[in-house]
Amino acid sequence: MPNPVLERFGRPFRLGLAGGAPPSLIGPVHRTASVMDQRFQLVAGVLSSRPERALTEGRAAGLAEDRCYASVEAMISGEARRPDGIEAVAIITPNDSHARYVRLALEGGLDVMVEKPLCNDLGEALALADLARRTGRAVALTHTYSGYPMIRDMRARIEAGEIGQIRLVQVDYMAGGLATRVEDAPDAARRWRLDPAVSGPSLVLGDIGTHAHHLVGFVTGERLASVSADVGTLMPGRRVHDIAQVRFRLGNGARGRIDACNAAAGASNQVSLTVYGETGHLRWEHRHHGRLVQANLDGDIRIIGSGQPNLTDMAKAATRLMRPGHPEGLQEAVANLYCGLADEMLARRGLAPAAATLTPSIADGVAGLAFVEACLASSAAGGAHVELATHG
Repeated sequence: MPNPVLERFGRPFRLGLAGGAPPSLIGPVHRTASVMDQRFQLVAGVLSSRPERALTEGRAAGLAEDRCYASVEAMISGEARRPDGIEAVAIITPNDSHARYVRLALEGGLDVMVEKPLCNDLGEALALADLARRTGRAVALTHTYSGYPMIRDMRARIEAGEIGQIRLVQVDYMAGGLATRVEDAPDAARRWRLDPAVSGPSLVLGDIGTHAHHLVGFVTGERLASVSADVGTLMPGRRVHDIAQVRFRLGNGARGRIDACNAAAGASNQVSLTVYGETGHLRWEHRHHGRLVQANLDGDIRIIGSGQPNLTDMAKAATRLMRPGHPEGLQEAVANLYCGLADEMLARRGLAPAAATLTPSIADGVAGLAFVEACLASSAAGGAHVELATHG
């Protein structure tokens, strides 16, 4: 994969990291993915909200002693005083801190990669989008699945009309982490996702529902126009939502459904996406992320595999191992999102032409919060259809 940052800027962009200390799953993923293509160099961080641990974990991650910070505020202000300070920051902290840290980063002149959801409130999301416009800085969102080559291949084939006009979209996102009474575990007090004040108005919608929502728009090019939702809990007495069943209509009139649950016993991040058109359908499953199934009306079924020479250009551009049978995975998908952020940073400096990027933007974050808000309103109204607010 070519590196336009080294070619045109002469060095990787300097990156700071907020969050991600063990036992975080996503922390090591970001540390690996951000530097995979040498478009970023991780040089500073505050890996924990506990100051002493932040310093210890920063050193363990290989950061220089004087660039291990005790708080995000200290990192942003400290790096601003350095001639070699950071130019972007990745925010992978609990949901309730996203808005504050994104605001600090933008006001500090930094570009941002932030874990979804963008924040916990649609009003906050709109304010952040306005701030991003005023500062001219990019905010990228880690809707990871949009970074997989075969998801991008699906998008390109739909754009090319290979299955005709979209008629139906179905998404399943089943996870089992909350299938038991985790609230009774010894470490329950440290599980911030169990606290609605931190995780947001709906855990299942913010945590995995926004992923499903983004996938629909990403591959079809259509926005959700309205939803009819039932949101609640499978585990009696649970304070956070663990299931959402959503029926929706797209802007072109197509229908669809999203079933998201993080209390599905035995499920292990089972994500599937099927798009039905006039002349066939395309199906992708996370457990087989390196292949795409295409079925047509005449009974022809194709298995399109990663690394194959017949991939679309969109998929090839996101692939590092162009050899069949050499799979790429989660870290490479996140790395593709960092590549998109780096492209935007180059364009702002006049070192690359401004072009549309496939990396989810702050607009996608706003749309995700509008989706959550509409689903909750629909569920409270007994599943009545609620139109999604449009912004920007």
